[in-house]
Amino acid sequence: MVLGLGIPELLVILVVVLVIFGPKNLPKIGSALGKTVKNVREGMEEGSDEAAPAADAHVSRAEKDDPADSDADAE
Repeated sequence: MVLGLGIPELLVILVVVLVIFGPKNLPKIGSALGKTVKNVREGMEEGSDEAAPAADAHVSRAEKDDPADSDADAE
């Protein structure tokens, strides 16, 4: 089962795709879909790599802030 779909459902989807796009265009569509999935995965990996240093920088800035300064400003 793929995404909760059984064999009959997948066959119906395949037939509909063949009727809509035709057998000549399926390799092009498959290639484009594969490239899209690859780009999305790479983008997610880059985003997670960039998010970790940004989170560390945010924590280090918070540690640098002196709590005494914020108390003095409140008075």
